[in-house]
Amino acid sequence: MNNAQARPDGRTGFGLDELTVGMEARYSRTVTEADIVQFAEVSGDHNPVHLDEAFARTTMFKGRIAHGMLSAGYISTVIASKLPGPGSIYLGQNLSFKAPVRIGDTVEAIVTVKEVFPEKSRVSLKTVCKVGDTVVIDGEALVMVPRGA
Repeated sequence: MNNAQARPDGRTGFGLDELTVGMEARYSRTVTEADIVQFAEVSGDHNPVHLDEAFARTTMFKGRIAHGMLSAGYISTVIASKLPGPGSIYLGQNLSFKAPVRIGDTVEAIVTVKEVFPEKSRVSLKTVCKVGDTVVIDGEALVMVPRGA
């Protein structure tokens, strides 16, 4: 796989004509208590499994977990800032949540080019989030990409 790298001139991202199958980019972030609280406020998702330890202990997770969409947001970070990068537009995303993410976990979002559709200025991407070796989210995205870099 080719890793998407920053360019010598400091630009980020790639135009449609520069994308090739197998290109990959990553973003990592350690989930904090503040991230979960802020995501709950912004999204309006105040499910106690995310915010109330006593309640969360009574669930199958045996403790608080981060919002799945918080981790999924890290995929958006890769797409918007690295691969394809600035100017790309989400057209669709499917996600399968495989395992919980907890406070203190470092989530790594990995985006890989699966297919390029030059006639429609689109790219199909494999989207995965991992905590260590554990896949926590698996999915695919369809993105519209600017032609020039």
